[in-house]
Amino acid sequence: MRQSLAQIEQAFVHDTQLEEQHSKRLLRHVHVRSRKRWVEREKKRSSMRFYLLALSLVATALIVTAAMFETLYLLLA
Repeated sequence: MRQSLAQIEQAFVHDTQLEEQHSKRLLRHVHVRSRKRWVEREKKRSSMRFYLLALSLVATALIVTAAMFETLYLLLA
């Protein structure tokens, strides 16, 4: 009887350790996955900001050029 109780206790300790390791692996996987998703979202946001900045610079250049030629036309006319 003692030997079987010791074996049961040892098996319980072993199972508990396995469950703890599994929990740690799952938690680590969740953190890694969460970090990857955050990096992807930031990459998308930064790309969108870059395109908006480039578009606003081009629009500003076009508007300033049009205004400059309009002013030049009015001055020379």
